[in-house]
Amino acid sequence: MKKTVFVSLMLFCLIACEQQPQSEEIVDMSDITIENYPRFDASTSTHPLNQIIAAKLLGLEYEFYKGMGVVISDASGSVLSEKLQCSQTHSAIINLIDNQTDIITVARKMSADERNYAQEKRAVLIETPIALDALDFIVNIQNPVNSLTLSEIQNIYLGNITNWSAVGGTNDNIVPFIRNANSGSQEMMNEFVMNNVEMSDWEVSYTDELTVLSMLQVYSELRQNPNGICFTPHYYKEYLVMEDYNEIIKTLAVNNIMSGTNSIKNKTYPIIAPVYVMIRSDLDKNSMTCKLYEWLQTTAGKAVIEESGYVAN
Repeated sequence: MKKTVFVSLMLFCLIACEQQPQSEEIVDMSDITIENYPRFDASTSTHPLNQIIAAKLLGLEYEFYKGMGVVISDASGSVLSEKLQCSQTHSAIINLIDNQTDIITVARKMSADERNYAQEKRAVLIETPIALDALDFIVNIQNPVNSLTLSEIQNIYLGNITNWSAVGGTNDNIVPFIRNANSGSQEMMNEFVMNNVEMSDWEVSYTDELTVLSMLQVYSELRQNPNGICFTPHYYKEYLVMEDYNEIIKTLAVNNIMSGTNSIKNKTYPIIAPVYVMIRSDLDKNSMTCKLYEWLQTTAGKAVIEESGYVAN
């Protein structure tokens, strides 16, 4: 009985959070300092966002170097870096469940595994979308294919289309790479491309050689394999990959639409993925963490999100 009540409570909190309107009220952050700044964890692609948020709130100068990330120039930036972790998507979520961090940003909701773990730990996470990202499909620059339909992508990853000639390319076998389970981009792929249909069936058909363990390794694999294809968060590709990697890959249009700020903002690009801020439901409502969570949903918070390069939700 207690377990049933807890599950019902968890689902109620999650649904309530997703449906709550974003606040337009002014949240006073004038008393925030490095000392009381919340422990803020992140996925690889959202880490620069967290750094810029901290720099703006604390009045620190920063530079955003493409391929390198954010550098906070103030001497206190090194102290602040201890508060701004980048454990990657799955570990950041687990850290929040385990109460090892206060607040996180990630480019997806919790996976089924993570929800089960949260239930075991009797922890309820609130997931609130604050920005928009997209999932891009990339190939080697030598590949003559410039666009795929969403259906063609699905059939490539289901093993129904196996040769590039079937989609207007050369007579070569397609090498479709995936990411490791629970990685941010793999879960985005599951939800927004494969529609969570027969996931166990299509994923287990992949060998270890086709599973890429880091986002940067995706680019290394495509450099070496002219017939490969893989996926990447748009923000990561645009802001965190060094130019020499981008020179050896190209981004495919999906349904003849390229991803970009405008197509993400107006949601004409077919594969849009929300970016979430997450906190625990048992958070002290008077805490600085709660104030930061609320501030991210205000006009001021959205302006900083846009400054980072993301599209505010």
